[in-house]
Amino acid sequence: MASIWEYANPVKFIRTSEMVLPWVSILATITLVVGLVWGFFFTPDDYRQGATVKIIYLHVPAALMAINVWFMMLVTSLIWLVRRHHVSALAAKAAAPVGIIMTVIALITGAIWGQPMWGTWWAWDPRLTSFLILFLFYLGYIALWEAIDNPDTAADLTSVLCLVGSVFAILSRYAVNFWNQGLHQGASLSLDKKENVADVFSTPLYICMVGFGLLFIALVFLRTRTEIHKRRTKALLARERLG
Repeated sequence: MASIWEYANPVKFIRTSEMVLPWVSILATITLVVGLVWGFFFTPDDYRQGATVKIIYLHVPAALMAINVWFMMLVTSLIWLVRRHHVSALAAKAAAPVGIIMTVIALITGAIWGQPMWGTWWAWDPRLTSFLILFLFYLGYIALWEAIDNPDTAADLTSVLCLVGSVFAILSRYAVNFWNQGLHQGASLSLDKKENVADVFSTPLYICMVGFGLLFIALVFLRTRTEIHKRRTKALLARERLG
């Protein structure tokens, strides 16, 4: 049985991702189309929130992915710091733009969803504020990669930043549990049936969540492959200059 560390080899990763990427992309497309069409066009309006409740099919999966992408970056950053596998550092770098887009989608859809319910586009609610800070950490992470020429130094510093930012990722996930005050509702999905969203909404929501997850995997595979090729190109150009 192949060790997971074999995929830290760039050649092995490129070959494996080349086989997996088309299938993941197809599954992501199918689940997203099914989930979003079902959710937006074949579910009823909520008796209190009306049609605005259907933003849940974008907001919840995007918010979930915004947090989980950062945790994925945390794991790959730790692997880089401990084992110095370049593919793990490049995977974290590749995931960051996807994570920031998910965070922006969550913030914008949250504002659109919240305005008719709260009477305001924004409130300094614990979860909203921690999400905004998470967005700033994503910005800082991406900017730090771009600002440092030495890739190993950039990987080291961004990994440390990722460790610090994980605090706010946790706060974004559990802010409602930490603080009772605030406008943001509790979790849309819960083991408690009284708090959990109605079944008519939950099934397409689960499909959308799977679709967003598969989309993230496909994009990270694609972007990590691009980062590996870019690093190879830079190394070849550097050799040519020396030669």
